[in-house]
Amino acid sequence: PARTGIYGDSDQPLADQWIYHAAADTILAHSLLRSRPEVDPQKVGVCGISWGGVITSTVIGIDSRWAFAIPIYGCGHLADAGNQYGRALGSNPLYREVWDPMVRLPRVQFPVLWLSWPGDQHFPLDCQAASYRAAPGPRMVALIPEMKHSHPAGWNPPDSYAFAESIVRTGRPWLRVAAQRASGGEARVEFVSTDPLDSAALLSSADPGITGARKWMATSATLERRADRWVATAPLPPGTRAWFINVRRGSLTASSDFHEISP
Repeated sequence: PARTGIYGDSDQPLADQWIYHAAADTILAHSLLRSRPEVDPQKVGVCGISWGGVITSTVIGIDSRWAFAIPIYGCGHLADAGNQYGRALGSNPLYREVWDPMVRLPRVQFPVLWLSWPGDQHFPLDCQAASYRAAPGPRMVALIPEMKHSHPAGWNPPDSYAFAESIVRTGRPWLRVAAQRASGGEARVEFVSTDPLDSAALLSSADPGITGARKWMATSATLERRADRWVATAPLPPGTRAWFINVRRGSLTASSDFHEISP
């Protein structure tokens, strides 16, 4: 069946709903790939853009055989989004109880890269953050300023390919966040990276509302190597309501979690 709006076929029998077939077909495609003699079944990942990211966020909690996953833009927890998704899903119990990826993300043990940008109007950063915090496996977050929302914008950045290559070659992401906090007016994030990092920046907003409509300000952050960690620190501008820190390694971007501060 064709997709009907935002889970607009929720009143239909489960097996007649678009997301049911989208998830099932993705899992069947995985099985087909694994059956091919030229494919290493231990190195098959899944990546989806926009609604494909929603499908990816859904199937990773159902099929545990993936080596890695990369949801781009799309995520779970959309019933609470402050946009058209929240309006469509806020009173949809089937979404909350069956189709929200949050239902099954706690099962995810393999590495996941959550790739997006702060200006995304469709899949807010707080919904994405709720999704990756629900999955206990290794993760990276990459929030690329000015990335935009489109299929080319999703597949052109090198970040997803570098993440996949790192998993296939080493079994783990090339970077992880070891600690992150904000206190005393300062944001501090500790990164562990397989390669030297080049620079760091704080992205912050003092605006309320959906994250994609906020004004985001980039300010330089201090980046120091301390033993096996890279420590990024930056003062939080007055009135900051949300922040994250980005680090760069060549053309690659890696981010801390998205954090909100109660006013």
